[in-house]
This record gives sequence, C-alpha cells and structure tokens, in this order.
Amino acid sequence: MNKRDYGWLVSAPFFGVHVAAVVGVAMLGWSWKGLGLALAFYYIRMFGVTGGYHRYFSHRTYRTSRWFQFCLAFLAQMSLQKGALWWAAHHRDHHKHSDTKLDPHSFREDGFWWSHVGWILSTETEDTLEKNIPDLMRYPELRWLNKYHLVPGVMMGFASFFIAGWYGLVWAFLVSTVLLWHGTFAINSLAHWWGRRRYATTDDSKNSLALALVTMGEGWHNNHHYYQRSVRQGFFWWEIDLTFYVLKAMSWVGLVWDLQLPPQKVLEGKLEEGRRIPVRPVAPAPSPVPASVATIEAAAE
Repeated sequence: MNKRDYGWLVSAPFFGVHVAAVVGVAMLGWSWKGLGLALAFYYIRMFGVTGGYHRYFSHRTYRTSRWFQFCLAFLAQMSLQKGALWWAAHHRDHHKHSDTKLDPHSFREDGFWWSHVGWILSTETEDTLEKNIPDLMRYPELRWLNKYHLVPGVMMGFASFFIAGWYGLVWAFLVSTVLLWHGTFAINSLAHWWGRRRYATTDDSKNSLALALVTMGEGWHNNHHYYQRSVRQGFFWWEIDLTFYVLKAMSWVGLVWDLQLPPQKVLEGKLEEGRRIPVRPVAPAPSPVPASVATIEAAAE
C-alpha cells in the first residue's frame, strides 16, 4: 500500500472542520470574546494531548488511578486525534525509528506536509499497532474508547452548541479544534526542523520556546528525544512547561504520582549518544494512593 493513499473517511471530515470554522467565523463575525473562548478550550484539550496522549499513554512518565486514566483518555480524545491507544502506539513507533524511513512522520524523510498532517490522513496509519502497547491493551475501557474514538469529540461539539448555540459551536469547538490540531502537529513537523539542539540525538529534534508556549511545554523536543522518560520536558527552570506544572499540582492532591524527573547525568548530557530509553511498563494503581516505586536513578540505569 502506498502511504500517500489518503483515506477519505478521515480526510473529508478533517478538511470539513477547517471549512466550517472559516465559514462560521465569517457568518458570525470576528469576536475577541470568541477567540478567548477558543483559546480556553484549546489549552484545556491541549493538556489532554500533552499530559494524556503523550506523557502518560505514550511514555508512562507518571502513575495514576484507573478511573483517572480513563478521564485522561476521554479528555485527550476530545481533541479528535483518534484513540489514546492509536496515538500511543504510533508515537512509540516514532521514537523507535525517529527520522528514519520507518518513522511514521519524519520531516527529514518525507517533508513538511507528510510529517505535519499527511501521515494522519493516510490509509497506512489507520490501524492501531497493538503490538506496541501491550501495557495498555489490558484495559477493556480503553479498548472501547479507542474503538469509538469520535465519541468524546462529538459529545463536546453537541455540548458546545446546546450550551452556547452557534457561537459556542463555532468558537469553542470548530475554531478551537483547528488551532489544536495544528498546534499539536507542529511538534511532528516544525520541532524536527526549527529551533536549537542541546543534545546530540540521532534524530533532528529541536528545542523551541515559541512551540513550548503554544503546546504547553512540548516544544522542548530535543530534551524529550534525549530522555523520553521524564514527565518534565523543560529540563531547567527557565524552560516553561505548563503541562508539567499542571501535573505537579495534580500530584499535590493525589490525582497523579511518581512523576519521573531527569537524573543529573541526563541534565549533564552524559547518556550514551543515541541511546533509546524504553517505555516503563507500569500499570496504574487500583486507587489514587501513591505506592512505593523504584527511584528515578535506578530507572535510568
């Protein structure tokens, strides 16, 4: 199968949301209040992407309870970026084969369009790679949510309309969703092309303050590719990482725990060049009470 074969069942709704957002704004007129509403729902759902899809389901950089794990998946899927299992499975492939021909979205190998959005619309990537996520496949509620991945996003769309009419549908849902898509996708494309490199990774990952602000900390992408196990991608205090701040606050009230931080040897760049850190196969605890775990230093060995 040619990876350039796009699936129109995915592509048509994707472009349709873009058109509907533009038409909706044109009909309702520009509104700063509307933009504020769009940005509010942008960042709420961006946390679902960064704190849920990415730092939890893909990399298991912290622990949580089973019920909150489901909440994270539901919030993440309100972004309409497919199921949490699908997202995590393909992202693990990305780290395993970063910027090679086997990378599902390499800027180096396939250019901007493919790495930004083409790979998501392709028929080649439509299946969930279950072999990559045995730690997540054990949960029937996650498998159900992955199968019906549109449910959270569609529910948000209807809720936006019923609560605030066309104004809510256009700004809180359509405009917010378009911005959210491209904010997320910029990490796969722009963060492998534009920015600075602190660590000599085998891929083209870069660090960018601008992208970090747009994506709640995901812009410290070179840091992340150097050491994927850290819940904090802004390794140093001056590297703003809003996702980490939210997760840290959640840890104070017991919603999450065991937040993995980069060991000193990582901060000093002393990992073996090109080393790939495997995902921690950690299952969520049965209750929100933190359990004893191995130290961060031991996990880095």
